[in-house]
Amino acid sequence: MRTVVSSVFSLLLFCSPAWAVEPTTPASPTAGQQIPPTTPPPPATVQTIPANRPGVIPSAAHNTANAQEQKLTAEQLAKTKFQQDAKVKALVKDQESRLQQLEKANLDALSQNQELQLKNDNLAVQVQVLQSERSAQMFLYGAVTLALGVLLGFLIASYVYGKRRRQW
Repeated sequence: MRTVVSSVFSLLLFCSPAWAVEPTTPASPTAGQQIPPTTPPPPATVQTIPANRPGVIPSAAHNTANAQEQKLTAEQLAKTKFQQDAKVKALVKDQESRLQQLEKANLDALSQNQELQLKNDNLAVQVQVLQSERSAQMFLYGAVTLALGVLLGFLIASYVYGKRRRQW
C-alpha cells in the first residue's frame, strides 16, 4: 500500500504543471529605483561560407563588445537561474509538506476505516443474534399455541363426551 501511494504521488509530482517554471519578468521599478540598463541582443549575422573554406573568425573589437554583452547577460542569467532555483526549492518544500499532510490524512482515514469495519462486524453479529432470537421466539409461540390447542381440544372433547353420557 505504501509503495502504491508513493508511486502515485511521484507520478502526480512528475506530471504536475507546478514544475514548469515561468520565465521571470523584471518587476516594474518603484519611485526611487533605477532601471538597470538592458542591452539588446546582438543582431544575427549570416555569413556565407564556401564548402571548401572553414569559418571566418570575427575581429577582436567585435569580440570585446560581445564579451561585455555576454557578461551582462550572464549576470542576468545567473540571477534568473537563482530565482528559478529558489522557486523550485519552494515548490519542492510545498510538495513535501503536502505529501506529509496527505500521508497523515491517509493514516487517519485508514485507522477510521478499521474502526468502522469493526463496528460493522459487531453490528452484523448483533443482527444475526437478534434474528436467531426472533426465530426461537416464533418457535416458542407456535409450540405454546399448539399446546393450548391440544389442551382446549381435550377439554372440549371431554365436556362433549361427558354431556352425552349423562343424556343416556
